[in-house]
Amino acid sequence: PGWLLRHAWTLHTAAFCNRGLAATGRPESEPRLTSARQRDGIRNIVLSNPKKRNALSLEMLKSLQNDILHEAESKDLKVIIISAEGPVFSSGHDLRELTEEQGHDHHVEVFRICSEVMMLIRNHPVPIIAMVNGLATAAGCQLVASCDIAVASDKSSFATPGVNVGLFCSTPGVALGRAVPRKVALEMLCTGEPISAQQALLHGLLSKVVPEEQLEEETMRIARKIASLSRPVMSLGKAMFYKQLTQDLRTAYHLTSQAMVGNLALGDAQEGIKAFIQKRKPTWTH
Repeated sequence: PGWLLRHAWTLHTAAFCNRGLAATGRPESEPRLTSARQRDGIRNIVLSNPKKRNALSLEMLKSLQNDILHEAESKDLKVIIISAEGPVFSSGHDLRELTEEQGHDHHVEVFRICSEVMMLIRNHPVPIIAMVNGLATAAGCQLVASCDIAVASDKSSFATPGVNVGLFCSTPGVALGRAVPRKVALEMLCTGEPISAQQALLHGLLSKVVPEEQLEEETMRIARKIASLSRPVMSLGKAMFYKQLTQDLRTAYHLTSQAMVGNLALGDAQEGIKAFIQKRKPTWTH
């Protein structure tokens, strides 16, 4: 499939051939910075470094990349949820990796991998949901904005505060500027001031805001609904949705009309239509 970042897939496959080594080459005795489990088509990926506010260090990004890529083409995978341990969803890049001591090449690698992860989320064949409970700043806010769906607790907040340390959040601005109105994005980027979950919902950064005690239940409800549907139909629809967004109106309708015709040629589409006519539940082949 054209969606796959081929070189990232090669690195990922090599890493998963020996699960004792993470993508970074850490021995099994060292804890991974993310954890992942999958059940009933739903993969839960957890950012698991709360002591460092789940900073998106180079190692964290590589671990997240591996967990997203793992068996991405498997028909058993229907939806991914990204969440985090602790009171901070993610504080963004680890500033210790961005000092002059680390050097130019390391800086290039950090932002290259980060950009790959964000593009991977958009180009992945299944929907990816951010489940946010707490603060998401800079690249952490970028991660939320990059996900297809984002559910947050009412205690969450979002910011791009790089200007406060002399580093404009240019790469977070790519995802943020595509999720919220331009003037809202620029106010966040130019002031570094946080917005509440309710403000984020109002401006389109989030899909839904719920009380903290309902966050997991509501996120799982959405994930289970997606997992109950046809994977090839979902993959086709997600890819086309993003493709048509960048087109003029006439081209968008042309592309989506072609996609609808192609969708009708899928076995699951014909099964779904027949099931509706026959007043029964469809049996998806995926």
